[in-house]
Amino acid sequence: MSTIAKEADLAGPGPGDYAELAAVLPDDYEPLLGPRETMEALYGAKRVIEDGLCTALDLTMVQVPLIVDRESGINDYLDRDGSRTPVAFHIANDGDLHPIDAEVVQAATKWKRMALRQFGMEPGEGLLTDMRAVRKDYFLDHDHSAYVDQWDWERAIRPEDRTVGYLTETVRAIWRVLKDAEAYLLERHPVLGERYGTLPDELVFLHAEDILAAYPDLPRKQRETAILQDHPAVFIYGIGWPLADGYPHELRAADYDDWSAETLSVDGRPMHGLNGDILVWNPVTRRRHELMSGGIRVTKEALVRQLRMSGQLDFLGLPYHQAILEDRIPLSIGAGIGQARTMMLLLRKAHLGEVSVTVWPSVLKELCEERNIRVLE
Repeated sequence: MSTIAKEADLAGPGPGDYAELAAVLPDDYEPLLGPRETMEALYGAKRVIEDGLCTALDLTMVQVPLIVDRESGINDYLDRDGSRTPVAFHIANDGDLHPIDAEVVQAATKWKRMALRQFGMEPGEGLLTDMRAVRKDYFLDHDHSAYVDQWDWERAIRPEDRTVGYLTETVRAIWRVLKDAEAYLLERHPVLGERYGTLPDELVFLHAEDILAAYPDLPRKQRETAILQDHPAVFIYGIGWPLADGYPHELRAADYDDWSAETLSVDGRPMHGLNGDILVWNPVTRRRHELMSGGIRVTKEALVRQLRMSGQLDFLGLPYHQAILEDRIPLSIGAGIGQARTMMLLLRKAHLGEVSVTVWPSVLKELCEERNIRVLE
């Protein structure tokens, strides 16, 4: 496998090819629910998931910003190669006497950790948000949109909770909530389970090193596709640390998830990372499908270590990073769960545009129309 192929696969959804997408979009698709029925089902399942997450993880629903001050350093840059920049604009205010340079949120990852202090969350307590964001640098396909909706959640933890075991039990609790939402939908719309079956009862937990060892010559997305043939729902630990081939499984920002912590595998082998992703096999698109990304957040030591590795030590002067260095915000665990991604999966849809309204290029809408996929506008 060439190093070029692995490097090109690191940063996630970047430049793409609609000719390639045309070859993989399903050509036998038949929506199981109409647009109105889809919306009714979607909002019912949304309530189940939000109530379930609050109960399972002791979370409280809170308001979340759409825009943030650029100087705060609180926006999420999603990676560490600088390829995904936020939408920015100038607020002149009172004749530019007291202006603000603002950014549209890309994710609420950093804001949530600061907000734990604002809302007085103690260890074991946390917050859940109905987050909306814009990510202008994505390649727009069947499961990537410039408009992003997520359940962004964060929970305060104790130092002794910073373990793989704590992360694992938290992820299992989230999976049970998603399974409850699936059961809710199947009870009301049995047709959803007739053609495609149901999600596995349990996730399989694997480290990125083990997946690389199984498929050493494949780039990341192909490794994920391969492992999902054996295990159709997985949580992959350790995303961000360089693996045995010298490349991380995927690039991750240096200032929220702790991907550099030293850990041990179940059988005692040294590993790295207290974070990961939930991925499933989507039987409608017949492709890999990411639902959640997150993990235990950086300590001040991990923050400095990861910023040094990414060549971004200048970030340490920003207010968010200073708050971590000065122990002014809690240790925490958190993640973003894609709302449209989750509903696309649970409602057996072939495209994000069937469950959310946003902008799509004409070439993509034409591809969808040819395949009986009708996106909302």
